[in-house]
Amino acid sequence: MIIEKSISASDAAALEIQGISLAFRERRQELPVLNDISLTVPAGKFVSIIGPSGCGKSTLFHVIGGQLKPDQGTILMDGQEVTGQRGLISYVPQKPALFPWRNTLDNVLLAREIAGNANEAARKEAQEWLVRAGLGGFEKSYPHMLSGGMQQRASFLRGLLAPQEVICLDEPFSSLDELTRSDMQRWLLDLWETSRRSVLLITHSIDEALLLSDTIYLFSGRPASVLHRVDVPFARPRRENLAEEPGFLELKREIGARMRAEQSKKPI
Repeated sequence: MIIEKSISASDAAALEIQGISLAFRERRQELPVLNDISLTVPAGKFVSIIGPSGCGKSTLFHVIGGQLKPDQGTILMDGQEVTGQRGLISYVPQKPALFPWRNTLDNVLLAREIAGNANEAARKEAQEWLVRAGLGGFEKSYPHMLSGGMQQRASFLRGLLAPQEVICLDEPFSSLDELTRSDMQRWLLDLWETSRRSVLLITHSIDEALLLSDTIYLFSGRPASVLHRVDVPFARPRRENLAEEPGFLELKREIGARMRAEQSKKPI
């Protein structure tokens, strides 16, 4: 059973996206990408977006991060309008994007350095998180010495230790093999349970969204619009065998059916 509610602002919202529309223009050509997108990331909650490839999900992240200015709509953080402002979110890309000339510890501390607070206390905190992330002993290793999963963990820690409250994750597991991806999902879930940061995740995986999220927004094809909001009913902390339970499988099937119906433009 998909649970839908009206999309409205929350008094405790870390991030609010209100009526965002955007079209790319080149000469006389116009390509609508985002169509009246509204969603909310409550403080300390994990929110996911599922949508077809090329529908505009990453473009929305560029709007949130201030790299693109929307044609219509506003971005708010903690109730204050921040449309077009940069440096207010922590961003974890699809690939780790670690600097090859910096060791693991220095890569993780990059956001703190940029913010001007990479002091000894910050280094100690980063070293403690590296141990929690299974990277203890690799502080001085360079990216080429780490596996893909280890590089992705370092990328997550860099985002986690950034001073911004909101973390945007852009399909961070897409380049990993299935087994490593499953391990990383569980690792991220455990990490998030400890930190409870406000997270907005883009994913193509229904399983991933259901395992990690409090709320899921289903997007249409381009130009992207919000089709449905799903409030995930599973208690936290999430159980190891959750993906095998009937309620999980039922909700997965229903979300899949809705997305397939959207792609084929046929009613469910």
